Amino acid sequence: MRARTGRPSGEITRGTTGHNRLRRADRFLTAVYGSLLVSAERPLVVDLGYGASHVTTTELFWRLRRVRPDVEVVGVEIDPVRVAAARPYQRPGLSFAYGGFELPVDRPPLIVRAFNVLRQYDEARAFAAWDLLRSRLAPHGVIVEGTCSEVGHRASWVALDAAGPRTVTLAARLAGFGSPADLAERLPKTLIHRNVPGEPVHAFLRDFEHCWQVAAPYGAYGMRARWTAAVERLAGAWPVAATPPLGGQRRWRLGEVTVPWTAVAPVLYTT
Repeated sequence: MRARTGRPSGEITRGTTGHNRLRRADRFLTAVYGSLLVSAERPLVVDLGYGASHVTTTELFWRLRRVRPDVEVVGVEIDPVRVAAARPYQRPGLSFAYGGFELPVDRPPLIVRAFNVLRQYDEARAFAAWDLLRSRLAPHGVIVEGTCSEVGHRASWVALDAAGPRTVTLAARLAGFGSPADLAERLPKTLIHRNVPGEPVHAFLRDFEHCWQVAAPYGAYGMRARWTAAVERLAGAWPVAATPPLGGQRRWRLGEVTVPWTAVAPVLYTT
C-alpha cells in the first residue's frame, strides 16, 4: 500500500454520499471518544475519502465541535476535482486536502474516520491500508473504519488504535429493520468475505439472527425492545459490550451492538 513518488496512496471511490449518511458512526464516535477529544492538545480529526460532496465532513465537523469547540477537521480525498469542489465550504477549523492513506496533514491525527473507502480493495490490501493509517496516528489515536448503506440505515465499523483493531460494531436504523442478516452485506472489507461457515463472524451473525427470532414477541413493544432483547440474549454467548461507553441499554436502544475484534476476527488474521 505504498504510494508512488508524488502520488497519493489509494484509489478513487464511487464517491456516493449524502446528508446524515454517517450519522450513526458520528454518534458512536462522539459518545465513545468524546473524552479523548476533550483531553487532547490541539486535536486533529481526518475524514478520509469523503466522496463527491463535502457534506459528511461538514456534518462531522459540527458534531465534534459540540464536544470540543476548537477541534480541527480535515477532509481528505484522492480525487482533486472533489477537493476543489469542497474547498468553497472551508471555514476556520474545517479544510479539505488532496491525498490518500498517507494522510497529508500537518500533524498526526487523533481520530481518522474512513467510510466506504475499502470496499473496492481485496482483503490483503484492506489490511495493508489499516497498517498505513495506524502508522500515522497521534499517540492514543483511533481509526473508525467501516461501511454503510447508501442512506446510512445499515452500517458496521471497526475501531483501531496503533496496536491494531479493537472492536467491531454493527448499527441499524430500527424503523423498518428486517433482521441481523441484513447487516451481513455491510460488514467491513476485512470481514465481509469471512461470512462463511467456520469463521467467527459467520457464527456471530448466525447466533444474532437466532436471538432476533427468539425475541420476536418483544416486537409488540417496538423494534427497539426487540433489538435490546436480542442483544441481551446474544450477550449470554458472546462478549457483547454491556457497559458504557461501548455498550449497555443506551447504546443498544440506538440499534448498536459492539464486540471485541478478537471475537469475530478472521481465523488466519494476525496483527
